[in-house]
Amino acid sequence: MPSSLPRQTCVLVVGAGPTGLLLAGELQRRGVPNLLIDARAEALHWDRATVIHPLSLEIFEALGLVDRFLEAGCRQRRILIHADGRRLGDLDLAACGSRFGFNLGLSEEVTETILTQHLEGLGGAVHRACRLVGLETHGDGVTATVVCGEHEHVVQARWLVGCDGLRSTTRALSGLDFEGHGIARPWAVFDAAVEGWAESHEVNAAYLDASPLILTALPDKRWRVYLRPAAEEGDLVAEAAAVLGRYLPQARFSGVENPSRFHCHSRVASAFRAGPVFLAGDAAHVCSPAEGHGMNCGLHDAANLAWKLALVHQGVADPALLESYEQERRPVAQEICRSGDATEQAHGLQDSAERAARDRAIAAMLANPVARQQEVVAETEMNVSYAGSAIIGGGGGQRLPTTIALPPGAGTDRLHQLTHRCGHTLLLVAAPEASLDALVGLLADLEADRAAGTVPPELVEAVVTVRLEQAPSLGLGPLTLLAVRPDGFIGLRADTDHRSAVRRYGGLVGRAAAGADTASD
Repeated sequence: MPSSLPRQTCVLVVGAGPTGLLLAGELQRRGVPNLLIDARAEALHWDRATVIHPLSLEIFEALGLVDRFLEAGCRQRRILIHADGRRLGDLDLAACGSRFGFNLGLSEEVTETILTQHLEGLGGAVHRACRLVGLETHGDGVTATVVCGEHEHVVQARWLVGCDGLRSTTRALSGLDFEGHGIARPWAVFDAAVEGWAESHEVNAAYLDASPLILTALPDKRWRVYLRPAAEEGDLVAEAAAVLGRYLPQARFSGVENPSRFHCHSRVASAFRAGPVFLAGDAAHVCSPAEGHGMNCGLHDAANLAWKLALVHQGVADPALLESYEQERRPVAQEICRSGDATEQAHGLQDSAERAARDRAIAAMLANPVARQQEVVAETEMNVSYAGSAIIGGGGGQRLPTTIALPPGAGTDRLHQLTHRCGHTLLLVAAPEASLDALVGLLADLEADRAAGTVPPELVEAVVTVRLEQAPSLGLGPLTLLAVRPDGFIGLRADTDHRSAVRRYGGLVGRAAAGADTASD
């Protein structure tokens, strides 16, 4: 426990869960001074979140961490869906659109350990047993009062980001409401092995009986078992075994650990920002655990906010860029809560006729290739889009696909690996029919714009060209320019008038350059 804290920092991050750890690490990687505090005296030894979605794995890949996660976790390739004694169908996550065609099962405390080690490797640290107790905002940022044990500290920061969970002190001190509702029916959880399991271990399984049961795969052939207990008290394992036994009479739970009950909420903060104060992760949104989006959504908050804070801190972008954080992330949180509420309602049906109608609808969806594909994309969060954002230009907003292989000899395996940088990457994708002279000329012009500062070199870290045989099948023109953001999303697509488009985009994201709307190819 520290007896002193720095009196001044650029970003004070409150809360060292996955969201806060990733945010602090990304700020550290970009050279932004930050201070990460957490009220707990030590890291959690167990936490109930377990599913890491492909979009999060793509973030970890860009940080060079994905191999550590894959080695530690368990691939969950399919989701088996049952109800009232029969299997309704399954979802194959290989069709999600990511090269990581699976969810990863890994207990949250392991995720935190990997992210903590990553932060420490970058020179950062978690200051534990330190609580935020006071907060004042002013023209230069925030003045935060932090208590560490018996010591009180005053910390000046340009920005404060509250990643401090459901009962966020940051949110309360900022006067922001947490809109939504509590989920009436409680949840319960425990870890166990399942003896007599007949399927592959690389699956998750849902049993939508009157007392729903969800099994998520963990390493070492263990499972995290979620259930909706019928009563406030009772034997959780026996109740779960009764549901599972309806489908696998020979199965039984063994090696049970960490049984507990918990209540959930479906809430989104009224705003994700109050002046120099931001909210992220569970401080900004909480949802039903039925779909596994909670922790992942917080990780995506951190990936979205970090590069924007860095650009403003470095003077490359106007502070107005930070308005796009809420504009992009709050709609995602709202949609996740809506989806979770719908799932909660479907799981909670007790009337036999209503349940039968629900089961028919689920079976029909799983039997329809188009509907099933849409469900897979939503389950894995590969449907996230920022197309409506004020800082997206020319039809961008989607994530750069990770499944596109490059021609032999291109120097890397996949298109997205060309963009693993702290800054933006301008990616010139040439179809087979594209003129080599046009490609070389445009590349030279863009490099010249970077050198002249009309496109800030601090904003655009690199310009990369690739000739792609499948460009026409991807809907790309003969010569398409993509501005790929540090979080992997496409900020700009331009098929013509490339230089002007880049300059306009630079004005949206960075500080507007002189002559940004007068350049031409």
